[in-house]
Amino acid sequence: MPPSQFLKRRNDLWQRLRELSAEDDFADSPEFEAALLELSELIGWERTRVLAGLGLDGLFPEDRP
Repeated sequence: MPPSQFLKRRNDLWQRLRELSAEDDFADSPEFEAALLELSELIGWERTRVLAGLGLDGLFPEDRP
């Protein structure tokens, strides 16, 4: 993937996750999980790190060590 496409996709996914996390019951949303997984795979970050980047690390106790 060319760098410009990578950056656009990365930024789009971060934005989508921010939008979805503003909705009620986003934690149960398959769309949120799909975007989270795609971003995690794209940038090579673990799920917990992506959640922390969104400021959501305390909302998913199953992700804590």
